[in-house]
Amino acid sequence: MDPAFESAGRVGEILWRPDAERVASTNLFAFRTWLQTRGISVPDYPSLWRWSVEEIGAFWSAVWEFARLVGDRGEVTAENIHLMPGARFFPQARLSYAENLLRHTGPKDAIVFNGEDGRRIAWSRDRLRAEVAAFADALRSAGLRSGDRVAVYLPNIPHGIAALLGTNAAGGTFSSCSPDFGPTGVLDRFGQIAPRILVAADGYCYGGKEFRNGPKITEIVRGLSSVERLIIVPYIGDNEAMAIPGAISWDEWLSPHRNAPPSFEQLPFDHPLYILYSSGTTGKPKCIIHGAGRSLIKHACEHLLHTDLKPEDRLFYYTTMGWMMWNWQVSGLLAGATLLQFDGNPFHPTPNALFDIADREGATIFGTSAKYIDAIHKRSMRPIDSHALVDLRMILSTGSPLSPENFDYVYRDIKSDVSVASISGGTDIVGCFALGNPEGPVRRGEIATRALGCAVEVFDEHGAPARGTKGELVCTKPFPSMPIGFWDDPDGTRYRAAYFERFPGVWHHGDWCELIPHEDGTTGLVITGRSDAVLNPGGVRIGTAEIYRLVETLPEIIEALVIGQDWQNDVRVILFVRLNDGIVLDDPLRERIRSIIRRNASPRHVPAKIIAVTDIPRTRSGKITELAVRDVVHGRPVKNAEALANPEALDLYKTLEELKH
Repeated sequence: MDPAFESAGRVGEILWRPDAERVASTNLFAFRTWLQTRGISVPDYPSLWRWSVEEIGAFWSAVWEFARLVGDRGEVTAENIHLMPGARFFPQARLSYAENLLRHTGPKDAIVFNGEDGRRIAWSRDRLRAEVAAFADALRSAGLRSGDRVAVYLPNIPHGIAALLGTNAAGGTFSSCSPDFGPTGVLDRFGQIAPRILVAADGYCYGGKEFRNGPKITEIVRGLSSVERLIIVPYIGDNEAMAIPGAISWDEWLSPHRNAPPSFEQLPFDHPLYILYSSGTTGKPKCIIHGAGRSLIKHACEHLLHTDLKPEDRLFYYTTMGWMMWNWQVSGLLAGATLLQFDGNPFHPTPNALFDIADREGATIFGTSAKYIDAIHKRSMRPIDSHALVDLRMILSTGSPLSPENFDYVYRDIKSDVSVASISGGTDIVGCFALGNPEGPVRRGEIATRALGCAVEVFDEHGAPARGTKGELVCTKPFPSMPIGFWDDPDGTRYRAAYFERFPGVWHHGDWCELIPHEDGTTGLVITGRSDAVLNPGGVRIGTAEIYRLVETLPEIIEALVIGQDWQNDVRVILFVRLNDGIVLDDPLRERIRSIIRRNASPRHVPAKIIAVTDIPRTRSGKITELAVRDVVHGRPVKNAEALANPEALDLYKTLEELKH
């Protein structure tokens, strides 16, 4: 047992701390020392965090310089800094996201992919640059203009990274979905942004099975009249996708451009880099536009200072192209790190699949979801006995809160001398509000610290600071990775309503949180979940409307209501359905419901329980109310019962036996 490992028990108890040598080797220590030479005294993390949110412009200017970003910074660091929304960072700057990520050259691995079927693809830094150069040149030849959209429907393979960087190099805007999304889910997203180019894989592997995507791609292309070119990546070798009229293979499309030299268009700091999607709680998912410079500098801060990422690191994150952690991981190329990719079922061909890859590829930073850690804990897996994990020095967890028991599990059963960083943020900011502190201890059940440059606080329902209690996570000052805005929201009305309506002039994130002060001056965080109706099974945010649109197409179902039920350190999806007269909710109907959701949304949307009810509560204006039902299921008082047209319907949900197991 490593001597740094200490006994566990209560929340907040120190489980591990870095020694002096490790602290002195961190980028964070180097950054503080570097600031000291410039007359800025920040002798510890608390003083650095305070300076970063009090002198916002100076801090982000320092991050630009310390990260050695390539581009013209301009003379102005920030303007309208007291407005949120309205503040702008580096308004005169011009840069290329792709150029910054591809500045490292040579034969060293840039990306190493491992599939669940055993295939391995390694691209060197030079190979990645060449693929990006060819992709960008092909886009230019196809007439791509600045801001045109390129959409990608791929497994988590190197081609997706090349497409992102090539799109940016040519001045376009990128967006992606993972291939387990059905046509409805894809069209709900890509249909709003009208991409000119679609890159899709012919299929994907999951759980030892191959899934053909040809029929889904055909339906998607039929629903996207804007698509002028369909590029197929032959991942499983299925000819059906290549037979789609107008389809061309990845290699055939790039072949005429293979000798193109790298060329990067330097664009404004706020140039749209990619479009990500909200969960779709109240309708189709919101299309969130993120700026190139905004994302780059936020990721530089998180990777270099909070994750301690260095050129010799090999960064693994278990993700798909439908989750923002994919975008986050890609930016690790800025530090010169090697990215380790995986696509498939993390328990195939064995439950040790991810740890086999981490061992074999020498992962130094291992990222996953809290749900995955919980799942291997429940399987009583002990990688500490079966895997050396010699190079592993940090484990990252996100998607949902990491429970105190799973902090214990990591140190007891995975590795005792790692820094465990539970991190939290979201698609909205394509980054984190709370992260690890490489200089500080790991405390049981806590996120280590508030993000540098983010004035994170906790407000009560009246907008006052919530001291010593739980409340709404907010950010009271501007930060670079705030979205440019939403697609098709020209006056910013929906954007302001999403984040600034609850507390004017303050970013309201929607997490239920508590700040935990410590004697050493640091402040930890405990996040207990979302404060709204968004479902969150396994850390994947799911909007209720995405499920309703599918379920209510079945003739047997009049209407439905879906909630997330807290269950075994996670959240499980519970679907309530009101049936037509004479219809019985039997196993065949349950399977039809699950099938339509799995096929057209994703496997993560499939409910754990489907329960028939005779009534669904609604407001006087006719809107169903998930929050009231969720409160009843969890034994909490319903705060808005007086607003319901049929409050008696809530009684139906109080004693359901199906919810007890």
